[in-house]
Amino acid sequence: MSNPEDYTIGWICAITAEYVAAQAFLDEKHDGPAYVSPHNKNDYTLGRIWKHNVVISVLPMGEYGTSSAARVAENMMHSFPNIRIGLMVGIGGGVPSQKHDIRLGDIVVSIPGNGQSGVLQYDFGKTIQGQRFQTTGFLDQPPTILRAAVNGLKAQYEGEGHQLDEAVNQILRNKPRLRKKYQRPDLNSDRLYRSQIVHPTDSELSCALNCGDDPSCIISRSPRAEDDDNPAIHYGLIASANQLMKDALLRDRLAAQADVLCFEMEAAGLMNHFPCLVIRGICDYADSHKNKNWQGYAALVAAAYAKDLLHRIVPQQVEKVATIAEMVKDGDQHNHITFGNQNYGSQVGVNNGSISGTFGTK
Repeated sequence: MSNPEDYTIGWICAITAEYVAAQAFLDEKHDGPAYVSPHNKNDYTLGRIWKHNVVISVLPMGEYGTSSAARVAENMMHSFPNIRIGLMVGIGGGVPSQKHDIRLGDIVVSIPGNGQSGVLQYDFGKTIQGQRFQTTGFLDQPPTILRAAVNGLKAQYEGEGHQLDEAVNQILRNKPRLRKKYQRPDLNSDRLYRSQIVHPTDSELSCALNCGDDPSCIISRSPRAEDDDNPAIHYGLIASANQLMKDALLRDRLAAQADVLCFEMEAAGLMNHFPCLVIRGICDYADSHKNKNWQGYAALVAAAYAKDLLHRIVPQQVEKVATIAEMVKDGDQHNHITFGNQNYGSQVGVNNGSISGTFGTK
């Protein structure tokens, strides 16, 4: 059995597809932990990526959102007290705009900027006059060692290109049973509908049949050039809440006000209790046209990026970093006095008017 103290990288997933993807990129799989707390309900997979020992866990089946993610992280830290690097890796809904050419299968990485921590917590329960989002709290940014590695990997990709799609294909060659669910879908299925086009909630037909391929309904985008990165990696703000974003107009409004690149449901529950980097493969456009066709590929490509990132971090660097439990304790003692220097971030509320029927599960 494995010694829990040997593991320094904590990797959290939200759904089964993300858990499968994370396990697929392990260089070596280890036996389960020799001991965990009797109150620890997490499922764990242990292994090695490059020279790092990694512990991976997933939210319980049927649970979503910030509270469940926080419980999984807390249990992980109790049972693996030497974790020093945190990752939240999985899928999310992209926010394409004229500024950001985000497409299905791309990757969004939570990076601080413009006074934000990289993760923005939004709350539909607040009513704000004028229907504008308002800052009401703060979330911690990812640790320095992770942000430095992201910049190093970004420079590597810009100089040499990346092999993320090939890494995914290699996994699928080695694990052919994953091909049906996890291979990259046909690009013709990547449809970006105009924000006012809503998929009927009572129909099980595909978007192509329900909403059509009429140019008046779909935003036309040129194919990416051969020398463009595909998938592309985007760096910036990820919005997080307990509700699933399925309202394109609301999506666009928040994106315009805060320059959000992606929506998801777990990261806001982690940042102040499990400081981590959030990596999301884009599987839909956070609108009513959601389907699961791109989830498998998006999960795999996000995991491929996470593996490349760990190759940028020297194990000796990790040993010099405080454990996540120590970081959290130190942050609590300072009570966010260092805001403006380290603890950037925000939680926002919105006057959403009538948005019933726009949320659901993953």
